[in-house]
Amino acid sequence: MKLFVRDLTVIDSTYLEATRGFVGESYQVDVVLDGQLNEQSMILDFALVKKQIKAIIDAEVDHKLLVPSLSAACKVQAEDERTQVDYHLNDAELIQVKAPHEAYCLLDCEVINEAFIARYLEQVILEKLPENISGLQITLHPEVINTPFYHYTHGLKKHNGNCQRIAHGHRSKIDIFINDQYSEQWVEQWAARWTDIYLASESDLIKRSDLSFITQKPTAEVHCSAYHAPQGYFELLMPASRCEVLNNDTTVEELARFICETIKAEEGDNKVTVFAYEGIGKGAIVEL
Repeated sequence: MKLFVRDLTVIDSTYLEATRGFVGESYQVDVVLDGQLNEQSMILDFALVKKQIKAIIDAEVDHKLLVPSLSAACKVQAEDERTQVDYHLNDAELIQVKAPHEAYCLLDCEVINEAFIARYLEQVILEKLPENISGLQITLHPEVINTPFYHYTHGLKKHNGNCQRIAHGHRSKIDIFINDQYSEQWVEQWAARWTDIYLASESDLIKRSDLSFITQKPTAEVHCSAYHAPQGYFELLMPASRCEVLNNDTTVEELARFICETIKAEEGDNKVTVFAYEGIGKGAIVEL
């Protein structure tokens, strides 16, 4: 007998990919349990499915940097309080992150994809479920979006939760209206501008020489960010060409305002309305 829950939760995370670099992604999660009925004539109480399995998924992969630790392009060094990840890109550039251990999920693979993440979660979750459950199937799928969208990665140093992690991300749509009319042109422009982008705050910028780890001499301009947050000290070096620096925090509210103000500067007296999404089904609205 099987029990299923569709859209159990959403995973918002970033993974490393040799061509794209940071890839912010948002996955919807479907779960199927296979097992025998317990003394309550259930495979597992739906309340426990939603609470227990979601909690494991959140702890393992949500708001984390997913690292393909077996890739030849990847080097992982664990210290007492932090882990450093060096990841070489196909264009000979480098991403380096040094952060508290819980900011990462280290996966035993060379390339990260939805299927591998799902199999990893199945193994971890099944070990923690009651004995009457004999099988588990996890399916990850991105939201169906019929308009242009972007993938972005960021970190929110002021956040008390897991959003403070310096490299977590989202796959997000955006809706833009000029005088209450949907603007395909502006949507396409912003989707292209923020394709696989890292969004940084100007206040977090530091010099490369101020990083606590050794860096190789870059072949192109680099971006460096660092900040202290409740979970610890976070540092990042990456190609500047893959980053946009904003003069505010990178919360979805500030992103919506930044986009709206940027468009308004060109649209003049026209009314501009921006619906900026943070992953699936949530976001901020700004109108000017």
